[in-house]
Amino acid sequence: MAEAHQAVAFSFQITHEGWDVNFDREVLNLVWQSGIRSWKKRFARFMNSVHNGVYPAQLWTLWLTMSIVIGIHFSGYKVPYDLVTKIMPLLPSNSTKWQLVGSAIVGTAMWLTVIYTIRYTLKLLLMYKGWLYEARGKGARISVKTRVWLLLVRILSGWNKPRLYSFQGSLPKLPLPSLHSTMTRYMRSVRPLLNDENYDKMQQLADDFQNGIGVKLQRYLLLKSWWSSNYVSDWWEEYVYLRGRSPLMINSNFYGIDAILMQPTQVQAARAAAVIHSCLLYRRLVDRQELEPILLQNSVPLCSWQYERIFNTTRIPGVETDRIMHWADSNHIVVYHKGKFFKVIIYRGRILKPREIQVQIQQVLDDKSEPLPGEEKLAALTAGDRSHWAQIRRNLFNKGANKVSLDTIERAAFVVALDDCPYLYDPKNPSQLDKCGKNLLHGKGYDRWFDKSFTLCVGSNGRVGFNAEHSWADAAVMSHIWECVVTDDTTTDRADAAVLTHLWEFVITDEIENRYDSNGDVIGECEIIPPSPIRLQWDIKDDGQKQIEIAALNAEKLINDLDLRIYVHDNYGKGFMKKCRISPDAYIQMALQLAYFRDAGKFSLTYEASMTRLFREGRTETVRPCTIESSAWVRAMEDKGATVDDKIKLLRIACEQHQKSYQDAMCGKGIDRHLFCLYVVAKYLEVNSPFLQKVLSEPWRLSTSQTPHGQTGRMDLHKYPNCISAGGGFGPVADDGYGVSYIIAGEDLLFFHISNKKSSKETDCHRFAEKIEQALKDIKNLFLDKNQLNGTK
Repeated sequence: MAEAHQAVAFSFQITHEGWDVNFDREVLNLVWQSGIRSWKKRFARFMNSVHNGVYPAQLWTLWLTMSIVIGIHFSGYKVPYDLVTKIMPLLPSNSTKWQLVGSAIVGTAMWLTVIYTIRYTLKLLLMYKGWLYEARGKGARISVKTRVWLLLVRILSGWNKPRLYSFQGSLPKLPLPSLHSTMTRYMRSVRPLLNDENYDKMQQLADDFQNGIGVKLQRYLLLKSWWSSNYVSDWWEEYVYLRGRSPLMINSNFYGIDAILMQPTQVQAARAAAVIHSCLLYRRLVDRQELEPILLQNSVPLCSWQYERIFNTTRIPGVETDRIMHWADSNHIVVYHKGKFFKVIIYRGRILKPREIQVQIQQVLDDKSEPLPGEEKLAALTAGDRSHWAQIRRNLFNKGANKVSLDTIERAAFVVALDDCPYLYDPKNPSQLDKCGKNLLHGKGYDRWFDKSFTLCVGSNGRVGFNAEHSWADAAVMSHIWECVVTDDTTTDRADAAVLTHLWEFVITDEIENRYDSNGDVIGECEIIPPSPIRLQWDIKDDGQKQIEIAALNAEKLINDLDLRIYVHDNYGKGFMKKCRISPDAYIQMALQLAYFRDAGKFSLTYEASMTRLFREGRTETVRPCTIESSAWVRAMEDKGATVDDKIKLLRIACEQHQKSYQDAMCGKGIDRHLFCLYVVAKYLEVNSPFLQKVLSEPWRLSTSQTPHGQTGRMDLHKYPNCISAGGGFGPVADDGYGVSYIIAGEDLLFFHISNKKSSKETDCHRFAEKIEQALKDIKNLFLDKNQLNGTK
């Protein structure tokens, strides 16, 4: 218990000799430094709010405008409309002092008028989405309308360097589609999935809904779209994520994997320290809003709202619904190693340097003490049923050491898991990468704190990965972080936004700028003696230990039922797809449709995630890749009588339709989020809708998602080909379905993360990987055969 005594900063007791006062100056100094840091951050947030509130203008233009108005007024000239003279009767007197005040008021009013005119003009311009439907790339012809629009956007938004949230006030709201358009698109999307009889029944349900209760539900939803900043996001977060009672592990959380072609060091403590330091630098960029927002076409901003909760965030379990807790600041992380939890201070007047953090991590690794009763598998509670975890949390962690230690974990910037096994990759042995993916997705079921925004996982051989909770943000945001971390160049300990632009790319630059010496340790020296890690204390009674063991057994059952295959396709990549003049994403989605049809012998409702971050507080929308066009092409591929030209023609039509569906989803013209919100309104009104119940009960047997790559533009893959990230994955959505995440990692490299449940006799991720491989091969052969027929190479 020595660590607990060291944590006491001040104590006193009454003795027969008087007062006996004891205090720890070091701890009190930490408290003082924490307070100073907190006030600095408050001031910085205030200044950022001012900056974002007047963006794209700068604050100095206000003082310039006021000076000009004062100068004109006292020179005898009349400010436009003689506004100063008109407001003087409203002031106490006509003295020079009050004339200055009047001029300042007029100058401020004129300045605000101009600024908000610019802001709302920019907002109107950003409502235009026609540019999304035009061809891009070299040689693409852009319409005059889009050229003029793009020029105006750049002029109005390019006055000042934007900060992370500078464009939030200028982003338009997510538009609410008309009921008729959504119903039309829905019926078209289910046509290939239903025979004539079932389609007619669904059409009747749709007509009854559209002409009946749907009209009333749409009116309520229209009011919400006017009132709220986003009519989907809050309900999506609450009802899809926070009200879900099933375990987060495998069912909700997702993982990301290291750049597998490189290994800068095999020293676990060194790699952990470097990545932790990169994450902390990224957190500082987010806090200071020095992280530049992502701009499509270098002009169109994406919503940055989700970045706020990357760090210091935990999902708190509840009996009926969870809640997301985000703390403004945290000066520690929590490290888990061999069943023990440690609080590690990472800020002491400044962020600790990588070498200083390595000393702390090594102390954790060298700790030979045994876990306290119930401590080793404690995190299994976060892997299980949410209501069960909420009840245990309420009973077991409501006071004493348990409450303090749990609070320490939940308030941590993030959690680090130091695994006692290596993360291996051998191109000749694909199963090693499969094991690595499974380990990152669920670990042992009790060595990841699944409630935290993310758990940083470090293998014993120095490779890294993460496990992320899903409710606080979407995978694209976490992959952005990961990309920054993997390409970090922090050997000079700089925090310039131009240098540290984004997070998962931070970790990969270990190859570009070697951060380790010949022994594999982090380069640099300790400038201070870093605070020693503090063991978290637990007092878990027998009943609590039994509950933890039950949770661990349930987690083990989930793990044993999961199968995962990470398929590395290095025969060709987006380079060949572009030569075929087909969108790489559409190309892969068609390959998945062909593979699934060959695997299951039928078509299935398919989910592909698309972002809606072109709108304020936008998250995702669903693209339905299984279309009338894609099913026609798949059937042609299985028809021995179909010609090569017919197959290629149908493939192009299917890809064009898929790309249009993806663009529609990005523009707020999707199907599923609209229907979901109508269903929520119906539940609030206690109205029964057979159509909505039917729609929302349909299983997504093929759930897919593309992992974004190169979001920061900091990686030159031609120069540093080993910096390619392998992406990440997730568990299957349906018990008898597949979860497929893919990343277009390079010109000639694709990664597919395929998951399924072993309990399902219909699915096998290893078999499906073979079907994907064959589908990609068959599509390539189509174009090679066509070129051969045409006599071209």
